[in-house]
Amino acid sequence: MKKQFAVIGLGRFGGSICSALSEQGMEVLAIDTDEDKVNKFASIATHAVVADTTDENTLKSLGIRNFDHVIVAIGDNIQSSILTTLMLVEQGVKHITVKAQNDYHEKVLNKIGAHKVVHPERDMGIRIAHNIVSKNVLDYLELSDEYSIVELVAGKSVHKRTLIDLDVRAKYGCNIMAIKRDENINVSPAATEELMRGDIIIVIGADKDITRMENDLFDDED
Repeated sequence: MKKQFAVIGLGRFGGSICSALSEQGMEVLAIDTDEDKVNKFASIATHAVVADTTDENTLKSLGIRNFDHVIVAIGDNIQSSILTTLMLVEQGVKHITVKAQNDYHEKVLNKIGAHKVVHPERDMGIRIAHNIVSKNVLDYLELSDEYSIVELVAGKSVHKRTLIDLDVRAKYGCNIMAIKRDENINVSPAATEELMRGDIIIVIGADKDITRMENDLFDDED
């Protein structure tokens, strides 16, 4: 049975979620107060409606409590975001993900019962900053304040060296989760796996340890 999603707020963030869920074959209800935005997603989502989600009766009429997951992607109107989230919590929605504008907004959302709070602009900013600072970092995913998953490009300093030779777990406290080479992905590679220049190494660990490992092993000059 397909999961049912509702996306409230059809700006850039909410619209992209709506499109992605629809492409994956999910049932999606798209909601916004702007009729033009709703019309844009009428042919993309399963249903698209113009509605004010800060109104309790409106949410009840939409049957919002029956949805598996509701994403609140309201843009700059923090008050509407908070009121909508509060209404969803009070109506017993199973899973609520909310886009936060800032740390204060996040604290309020967590306080009133949002199940997950995301900062898409902040998170993307962090990822871009890591890519800019280090030429070896292709991508960066923050797991917590201290731990991350990072994609590093193998250079000449690790070319034709095995994982057992590098011994990153003992030396740096990091784990190599996978190695991507061309179109092939080797998940949980063996200790005897030999790295090649240009390989993409997917590493999980504490930020300070990943940085130390990157500086020692991946900081090629060319």
